[in-house]
Amino acid sequence: MILSAIELSPELRGQRGPTMGTLVRRYLRPHITGLTMLGAFLLATTLLRLVAPLIIRSFIDLARGGADGGTLTRTAVLYLLAVVAAQVIAVADAVVASGIAWRATNRLRNDLFLHCLRLDLPFHHSNSPGVMVERIDGDVETLQNLFSHFVVRLAGNVLLLLGVLTVMLAVDWRLGIYTILFTVVVLLVLRAVRNISVSPWGRQRETSAEMVGYLEEALTSTEDIRANGAEIHAIRSFQGRSREMRSATVRALLGVGLIAGLTTAMFQPGIAGALGVATILLEHHQLTLGTVFLVFNYALLLTQPLEELGRQLQDLQSAGAGATRVAELLATRSTLPEAPAADRLGEGGPLALVFDRVTFAYGDGEPALRHITFELPAGESLGVIGRTGSGKTTLARLALRLYDPSVGAVVVGGRDVRTIPTAELRARVALVPQEVQLLHATVRNNITLFDHSITDERVRQALEDLNIGRVGNRGEGGLNEVLAAGGVDLSGGEAQLLALARAFLLNPGLVVLDEASSRVDPATEQALEGAMDRLLAGRTAVVIAHRLSTLQRVDRILVLEEGRVVEVGRRAELAADPGSHLARLLRGDLSEALL
Repeated sequence: MILSAIELSPELRGQRGPTMGTLVRRYLRPHITGLTMLGAFLLATTLLRLVAPLIIRSFIDLARGGADGGTLTRTAVLYLLAVVAAQVIAVADAVVASGIAWRATNRLRNDLFLHCLRLDLPFHHSNSPGVMVERIDGDVETLQNLFSHFVVRLAGNVLLLLGVLTVMLAVDWRLGIYTILFTVVVLLVLRAVRNISVSPWGRQRETSAEMVGYLEEALTSTEDIRANGAEIHAIRSFQGRSREMRSATVRALLGVGLIAGLTTAMFQPGIAGALGVATILLEHHQLTLGTVFLVFNYALLLTQPLEELGRQLQDLQSAGAGATRVAELLATRSTLPEAPAADRLGEGGPLALVFDRVTFAYGDGEPALRHITFELPAGESLGVIGRTGSGKTTLARLALRLYDPSVGAVVVGGRDVRTIPTAELRARVALVPQEVQLLHATVRNNITLFDHSITDERVRQALEDLNIGRVGNRGEGGLNEVLAAGGVDLSGGEAQLLALARAFLLNPGLVVLDEASSRVDPATEQALEGAMDRLLAGRTAVVIAHRLSTLQRVDRILVLEEGRVVEVGRRAELAADPGSHLARLLRGDLSEALL
């Protein structure tokens, strides 16, 4: 329900994704006040940087002219105040800019995370968690400077550049013309090489994402790698990815170095030329010594905005690569279109489930399900059995609308699941998986999945109703005890009990249960069986069976073989028929083949 209440801006939902300009406008718009402050800081800093050399010139000329000590002292104090003021403003500027950058990028991370949560399983199967971490965090990090200082600093550098050129023209028109020509040449060179490292930076971001993805997979599989002696293979794979990442980084940095080298190579003769012109004018008594010092300082000052423009060009290239990848991610669309708002399924009561001539294939592969047709009346339970790869899990995924059928329809509560809004379907259909994912959070949040509208009293009541109160009494903290890394761990059976509590609190009309007792000890299994009976009471249920004992609680049986229904009917009738698959399974003839 939370996800359904949050919508991405229409400008972020285009087929090609947002442009970098759109991202900047979208995420800086709420920070107009802060940007205005940065603009004021910029104006003040620029004026102070322009005034400081003028004060030094005045001091030198006054000293050479024999001014008294009081006048020189006041001039020195004025210069000191200008320098201190510039430093104070720089600190304030850094604080405000950092706050804007973090708030803007965190908002973008939030939107990307939300977008990824809404994408379907094929996307997540083709992108490892490590890769997605790099996409959501690493690529966004490249935009941090863009969101904080880029526009303001760009304006500041342009303003400082214009200020220096204006003062140089005022000092002497020949110095002004020389400085303008020098500036134009530098800017033309920077413009010519501006895209030299955009592609290498994009590749560098890709190799970084691949490295993070591999590390996540390898570290998660450490136990299997060590148990099977695959350390050497893992290290070689790591080294190969490291070489690719190093190569991509070197190519990107070479582009950066080329820009920096060209800039430096042009600055030195430019400064020397300005100083040479000023010296000639001094010898002809057309400039004072203080003015020569002013020209030298302004020539050095001129290099600062030009160098900064070069660095901003490099930042823009890196940000451009990150923005391109962010745009690609936001342009990725789910293959499951969201259904329009419609009549609700209802607040309570069991929901009927119908598969109407359903065929489904993963991608371009062979169909995993072929012409599946069955009807499960509201309030009854269906046991699904079949050998590995027969389509049991696929059938469950279609019932939850994690995929859409290629042909046919899945109907829940009398409505095609493709016409039911996702939030409504998730609120009325629950999955209890065989592999339960625990979060690094409290017992309460692991049960409620951070739904703070559910009170502790409701959680405890649900645990009592399921007769599994021990799950809420782990450690001294009870429901506030932290699970997973850094906290208390649950056994496999206790994790399954927790998953049942999750579903029970949802109060679904349809429960899809992937046999939860296949990996637990006998003592926990007894508690688990009792909790499952309480969960399924009065609800429609699809139970993927891995144990014969599970079949005793279901009303109907469906047997799958290579994606086809080979048998479906009421359990009691099939069990009484000696020729049925179920009867043969109960006799042990098919146990190895089907379970």
